[in-house]
Amino acid sequence: MKREHQSHPHHPNPNPSMASTSNDKAGKAAIWEDSQRDDGMDELLAVLGYKVKSSNMADVAQKLEQLEEFMGTVQEDGLSQLASDTVHYNPSDLSTWLESMISEITPPPNFDPVMAAPPPLNHLAGSSVVLDDSFLAPAESSTITSIDFGDQQHMNTNSKSLSPRTQFEDCSSSNYELKAIPGKAIFSSQTQFDSSPREPKRLKPSSSSDFYSTTTTTTNNSSLQPVVSLPNNESTRPVVVVDSQENGVRLVHGLMACAEAVQRKNFDLAKALVTQISYLAISQAGAMRKVATFFAEALAQRIWGVYPQPPIDHTYSEMLQMHFYETCPYLKFAHFTANQAILEGFQDKKRVHVIDFSMNQGMQWPALMQALALRPGGPPAFRLTGIGPPAADNSDHLQEVGWKLAQLAETIHVEFEYRGFVANSLADLDASMLELRPSEVESVAVNSVFELHKLLARPGAIDKVLSVVKQMKPEIVTVVEQEANHNGPVFLDRFNESLHYYSTLFDSLEGSVNSQDKMMSEVYLGKQIFNVVACEGPDRVERHETLAQWRTRFDASGFAPVHLGSNAFKQASMLLALFAGGDGYRVEENDGCLMLGWHTRPLIATSAWKLGCSQSVTQ
Repeated sequence: MKREHQSHPHHPNPNPSMASTSNDKAGKAAIWEDSQRDDGMDELLAVLGYKVKSSNMADVAQKLEQLEEFMGTVQEDGLSQLASDTVHYNPSDLSTWLESMISEITPPPNFDPVMAAPPPLNHLAGSSVVLDDSFLAPAESSTITSIDFGDQQHMNTNSKSLSPRTQFEDCSSSNYELKAIPGKAIFSSQTQFDSSPREPKRLKPSSSSDFYSTTTTTTNNSSLQPVVSLPNNESTRPVVVVDSQENGVRLVHGLMACAEAVQRKNFDLAKALVTQISYLAISQAGAMRKVATFFAEALAQRIWGVYPQPPIDHTYSEMLQMHFYETCPYLKFAHFTANQAILEGFQDKKRVHVIDFSMNQGMQWPALMQALALRPGGPPAFRLTGIGPPAADNSDHLQEVGWKLAQLAETIHVEFEYRGFVANSLADLDASMLELRPSEVESVAVNSVFELHKLLARPGAIDKVLSVVKQMKPEIVTVVEQEANHNGPVFLDRFNESLHYYSTLFDSLEGSVNSQDKMMSEVYLGKQIFNVVACEGPDRVERHETLAQWRTRFDASGFAPVHLGSNAFKQASMLLALFAGGDGYRVEENDGCLMLGWHTRPLIATSAWKLGCSQSVTQ
């Protein structure tokens, strides 16, 4: 059910776009600041657009209880007009509206307002609310495919939508909590308002057969909530309709407003907003709910100064990456395109040496070894140097990977040599450590998948590594990086870009068949979100940059681009066709580089480089 918003000074404009301009962001902060200057107004409700004085909170709560009792007697006490033509508004002046609603209703003979009224609740405004989302049934599938904060037309809800109506129905025992009202959708919590036992509300998806009449009317541009009557064989209980799509818009605006408050160091506002964001996220489904929850938690970590620590055990990160590899084609695409460039660089070479900056579990190299084994004229001698972080238990996990690859090489009759190097950072490497052989004897390729951006956290580290790479005199350098700009100096810009980027990534995971792989892949991406949003300084290592930025960096370091070619493009497209039909995934060529994206959004980019002419001559 969609509701129209009345435009007034304490409420955002109707149908807000997810494209949050700077004026729009400033406006959200202004709403909060105005509400603080308005003496006596409850601050949390003011953020949501409701004008309720703290001194009136007990009276408002009492009126809500009375109105609920009236609603509960719709069928049995002759108040059927509540379920037919009555229009329920949701204005800013909550107290006056409640009073007018109650005055229009003749109480039933057996209704005792004294018994229904709760005791004074002067503590309400300061009470803490804990919302237990265990009462949620499977919600509507309404996910954001593309969040573009520059244009409302790009704010698509790629809806696998079920019923557009969701109702709250009585279940176990609890009471209403006024602060648990996210926007215009009313949620219950477990905070006691009075001593009498009552039943809370539970979110329950309902089909069209659950309703026998629904009336919606709009007058005076006021915000509308329909009243729904239930069949006679159903118990008559209060019903509140939740608009998932509208709350989705409010959710994104809340995230952006909270990020702006963090940037301005207005942590009181940020704390209030991040609490409301958690409530709004519960009303969503699918990718949007998950990505909003990760970003809300990351904001909370930054607000309260609880920064996520990098994992001591790198095997956990590698395990998550393996699930990510199985869930979606991004890593497969990265390995395939890089291997294709390396094969072409090693054409007609008798001895080849690959130096891998991102060894992990060595998942990239069995395919390359099999391709070399099938080369006309026989395979070359293959030497592999794998570089990775140390293990928490001091085990030689890189050597274990080497043993497995050696067994494969023996099976396919490829002469194989392997050596593993443990390094905390690629910046600690030196060319002399790698026992390089003359280029006339052995051809070298350098490979990096999702590793170089981590060097940007240390000043001068990327320049040092590229200088070491030049000393290796490689035939080709293959680089795969995220196609995103998460390394800008302005926090709000990074937050905006990362919210757009990871929303698209999470949306692409929704079609995964294996639920465990999908869940672990979401954790893998969530760790990146925490790092991008919550961390700063050298701890913020997820400093992704765009292909254009990497081009500038490699050009300045004396490298020349290598065109990946149409053959690699065609084979990459065929690879995607084998992966779940390739629906939604797109491969595109960009000045000799290949990009993989979801629908219209590029997400990763593969590029290949060689030493420039001047570098080859001088060395």
